[in-house]
This record gives sequence, C-alpha cells and structure tokens, in this order.
Amino acid sequence: MGSWAAATWRLGGCSARGGLRGVPRRRGSSLPGGGDRAATLSDLLQSSVGAEEPVAAAAARRQWRSPQEGTVLLFPGQGSQFVGMGRGLLRYPAVRDMYRLAEKVLGYDLLSLSLEGPRDELDRTRHCQPAVFVASLAAVEKLNHQQPEVVESCVAAAGYSVGEFAALVFAGALGFAEALYAVKVRAEAMQKASEAVPSGMLSVIGRREANYKFACSEARKHCESLGIENPVCEISNYLFPDSRVIAGHLQALEFLQENARKYYFTRTKMLPVSGAFHTRLMEPAVEPLAEVLKSTEIQKPLLCVYSNVDGKKYMHSKHIQKLLVKQVVSPVMWEQTMHSVYERKQGTEFPYTYEVGPGKQLGAVLKKCNLKAWKQYNHVDALEDEEAAET
Repeated sequence: MGSWAAATWRLGGCSARGGLRGVPRRRGSSLPGGGDRAATLSDLLQSSVGAEEPVAAAAARRQWRSPQEGTVLLFPGQGSQFVGMGRGLLRYPAVRDMYRLAEKVLGYDLLSLSLEGPRDELDRTRHCQPAVFVASLAAVEKLNHQQPEVVESCVAAAGYSVGEFAALVFAGALGFAEALYAVKVRAEAMQKASEAVPSGMLSVIGRREANYKFACSEARKHCESLGIENPVCEISNYLFPDSRVIAGHLQALEFLQENARKYYFTRTKMLPVSGAFHTRLMEPAVEPLAEVLKSTEIQKPLLCVYSNVDGKKYMHSKHIQKLLVKQVVSPVMWEQTMHSVYERKQGTEFPYTYEVGPGKQLGAVLKKCNLKAWKQYNHVDALEDEEAAET
C-alpha cells in the first residue's frame, strides 16, 4: 500500500490508508450526545487539523496482490496494554500528532495515562481500549519509518476485538478521529454494561473431548437453581484449537472452575476484565455504538480486513457498519480468522506477519493456530527499540 510511505501520517491529510483523515466528515450535523457537545468536538478537531485531502489519496487504490506476495498486519485488543507504552515513539512527529488529537477527542491526556499510569486507571475498559487503539497505530508509524516496504506491501489485516478499529483505520476504511470517537463510545458503553451485572471471562484449555457448549448449558442451569433469571454463560472467544474463553455471570464461571475435571478442562483462569464481553450482557452497548457508526463515513478498505464476527473479509461500508456493532455481542472468531488469513495451496509460502502494538498475545495464538505461518511472525512493539534509543 505504497501511498502510506508517499504521504506519511498527516493529520488532516492521510497515510496510505486514508487513515488519519483527521476531521470527522459526517453525514449529520452532530455527534450522538447532544448538539453542543458535537459542535465542541467538531470545533476542536477543526482547530487542530486541516480539512485538506491528501494528494496521494487518488493513488491509494492500488493493484491487489495475492496474500503470499505481501505482508499481514495484526492489531491487538484489550488486555495487551501496559504502563509505558508509547515511550520513545514521540520522536515521530505523526505519533505526537496522534496523541495530541486523541486528547481533544477523548477529553483527557491519553499519552500521560499510557506512559505513567496509574495502572488501575489504564486497565479500565473506558481507558485501555482507546489506549491500545492509538498505541497500535503509533507502532505502525514506527514500522513505516523502519521498514516502509513492509507497510507498502501489506495485503491483509485483522484486529482482535477493539483492534479491528485500528485495522480498519490502517486500511483506509475509517478516519483516525472518527474511529477513535467510536472506540471511546464503545469502551464507555461496554464498561457501563459490565458494571450492571456481576460477570467476567474465563480462559479455558480443554482436552479434545471437552464439550464447551454443554458445559455452558450446565452452568446456566446451575445459575437458574440459584434464582438467576436468564443467566448468561457462553463461548466469547475462539482462540486456537482446544482453547476458548467463556464469559457470563460470575456464578456460572465459578461453577465451571469447580467442575473443570468433569468437563475435561485441563486449565481455567479468570481474566482480569470487568465484564462478559462479546456476549448478550453487552447488549446495552449496542445502541450507542450503532448510533455513532450511522453518522460515520466508512469507505471500502484498500486491502483485505477480516471480521471477528465470521472470520471473513469485509466487503463494503455497510458490511463494516453492521458487523462492528454485532461484534460487541458476538464471539470473537479469531481461530477461524487466522485460518482465513493464512489459507493457501500446499507448498505456497506464508507471508511475513507483523503484530503491531503492545504485547505479543496474537503471535502466541498464531503459533498454536498455524506453526508454519508463525515462523514468519514479527512483533513491532509500542515502544522505541533499545538500540535506537541509545543512538
């Protein structure tokens, strides 16, 4: 995607992906949440970035390449954040611009929170989702400076949960400011939904004979016996063979832990998250996100981006709008997505894969899903490399 290098991240312009278009261009006159608030956000964005379209935008629609001829970028999700991410990347002017604009969109200093914490605040859903989103795109800028050919030859991208928004910005389907505002609304709504019901997520590794859906059904019956109406306990993440994340009411997850041997679970671990993400307990978050996306300009991606909902490529803007909303209450089909991304004829070489952003979790999962593809894996952290920092 050569125009990323040709017109590097410029607020008010764009990268190769049209990614930092900067000013949200909306079909309506206001953002959800009231006219004054919308006007304020619009004014902030207009004053901090220009509305100029990039010269290279027309050149961004390039010839498609087959996956084995290009690179693949993976964008991490919530849980990968750490205090200190972004340190050293401010040497790139575009990264400084990203964090400057983020402060205006979010209403708080995301850079300071990312660099200094406190960790408890950074780990809150409403903060960590925007933090991971911006840090991942900052890592792309780092990659573009260090190895521009990797970015130029990218043919496919996928993002885990909130990482899907970063992947779509990278692919030119969403503008940076628009996507960040959507992530803000999504994160705040998901945190509010999680606080309404005592719930959580349980990472499970099972033997081949494990029947996860049956175990969830039994856990729901247990909850009903405790007087819980319409209990939730379902698979929320398909990670790799024999590994699932189950989410729902806390009482259901406790039941599964206590009966792990009965259901052929070899290991269970509660995840440090505040709610049952990607289940119907997140239904209160659907409408706020849907309202934002209705008034957000979405374009067809300039490269293949794969949806968490079904593991398939996004086809057009309405498709993106629909599935980004559905994703909030649907399981993340990451194992299926990895199969779609790396499916190829026998004997065909695998592309180089770059995980861009904090953490290496997606690389670890890729190793379990496809060992041959993982051998071409690289990580681009949301930190400056030690060697570069010393020079």
